[in-house]
Amino acid sequence: MNLIDMHCDTLMRLLEEKKGQNLENTDCSISIPGMKKAGTLAQFFACFTCLEDFMETDGYEGCYRQVLKMVSLMEEQLASFSDTLAPACSFDEIMENASKGKISAVLTVEEGGIINGKMKRLNTLYEKGIRLMTLMWNYENCLGYPNSRDAEIMKKGLKPFGVEAVERMGELKMLVDVSHASDGTFYDIIRYAKGPVVASHSNCRALCAHPRNLSDGMIRALADKGGIAGLNFYGAFLGTEKDSKLEEMTAHILHMIRVGGKEFPAIGTDFDGIEGMVHMDIPRAEGMKKLWEALRKKGLSEEQLELIWCGNALRVLKELD
Repeated sequence: MNLIDMHCDTLMRLLEEKKGQNLENTDCSISIPGMKKAGTLAQFFACFTCLEDFMETDGYEGCYRQVLKMVSLMEEQLASFSDTLAPACSFDEIMENASKGKISAVLTVEEGGIINGKMKRLNTLYEKGIRLMTLMWNYENCLGYPNSRDAEIMKKGLKPFGVEAVERMGELKMLVDVSHASDGTFYDIIRYAKGPVVASHSNCRALCAHPRNLSDGMIRALADKGGIAGLNFYGAFLGTEKDSKLEEMTAHILHMIRVGGKEFPAIGTDFDGIEGMVHMDIPRAEGMKKLWEALRKKGLSEEQLELIWCGNALRVLKELD
């Protein structure tokens, strides 16, 4: 049981709310002891920043500085816990770390607005180890438009600079993440992306009619491109706004398989980015075995479970090498 979780917001929590804590000793949902119990092969750590926090100052420039602080924080964690945790920028590095008994940490960015019209920043982020970028969060940015309950916004797609950025990400071998994108932006990404495309933490709109989720048409388009989607544990994207229910998680995974095929579903918990839950059936990384067992009881084979847990993500990562 080797787990790859494609999205967590733990760095944000440690930087902003949990000062003095670290990945070894924290009450965050993601921790080194928790990852060990989960059998984590690789954890994607998002550098997430919110435009609202910098609206009254310098906007996305402030967001960019915040991301760099999170990168530095991750470097500190890797130095402090080098016996357990190691950086990874590729499939081969993940495998090498695993051979040494180490969990891989993969850095990502959630909010492509930090590029702020400066293409060279993509190169800088790549050099700092970023291997996936979620193009937007919940705001329009220099790349394109986010998911919205406004049908007109949902129709809007990538801006010309966004097309250039997506093409450049393909050249750099950086994963393009469609999570949070408008439908129009999603389909433009599918059209223009030269490399792998993923939905790192997105669920199924057919089961939960939230604009953040993927429609069946989007699932098929992403699967046809060889992409994957990581199951998000947030209740509002599963079906019950204040509760994160195991039964709903299994339903979304089964739907992903029916629509996108066995090589489509993955895991993208959104741990430490989930707020407002009254109850979570799996509140921390160490509880991941519950989902494995629940899916096994639904009739999934060990082979299919391994694909969900790590195989599908590894296939996509291998394309970056």
